[in-house]
Amino acid sequence: MATAPLVDIGQGRPLTIGAVCAQLRDEFPDISISKIRYLEDQGLLALRRTQGGYRLFTEEDVERLETILRLQRDEFLPLRVIRQELAAGTRRQERARRAGLRAPEDDVDFATLCERAGVDAAFVRELEEYGLLEPRSADGDTRFPERDVDVAAACARLARYGVEPRNLATFRRWADNEADLLERIVAPELRSPNPEKRHAGVESLETLAALSQELSNLLFWRALRGIVPRS
Repeated sequence: MATAPLVDIGQGRPLTIGAVCAQLRDEFPDISISKIRYLEDQGLLALRRTQGGYRLFTEEDVERLETILRLQRDEFLPLRVIRQELAAGTRRQERARRAGLRAPEDDVDFATLCERAGVDAAFVRELEEYGLLEPRSADGDTRFPERDVDVAAACARLARYGVEPRNLATFRRWADNEADLLERIVAPELRSPNPEKRHAGVESLETLAALSQELSNLLFWRALRGIVPRS
């Protein structure tokens, strides 16, 4: 069986599963490719893949795997509890991300987006066509906000289930509609010449966003329950 070439993560580039095993073996001697695959199957890892199907680990993926392994080894936690611990950490990260509304955002070039999201150029172009990515032109070079890496990767995971970019345009419209509604609510504060009022407007927007997402999730899961046949 052919193996994918190892990639150095030192410059922010992804690692293959074999390279991750080699990197972590000193601290976790029993680490193996099959164990990592099992953790992924249990929903504890959400890895990106190349077009050839090879798993790719970002620095965040490796850190998450290290956390899982330490919780197993040091605290003897079952996977169910580890999943809950990780979910709680994700919620904290989401709150920090919302705070990032006030912070500048880095961008990436086309090639970096493809590499980090594990997608090819044609797929990125299709996502652009349906408004799922936000390319920016700078000095003749196309760049993307860094969050578009996660967007492209999520779309790629859905594509494995036959969900095409044209089907995902609905999600973009939903997001735009929600954002428009919240903008109308906080617009007077955000456009105020008073810095304190503008700051309060951003805080209100963050709170409204969290409440809006909570309601959307509740309605979404209620709708899904209506799909499942009653036994």
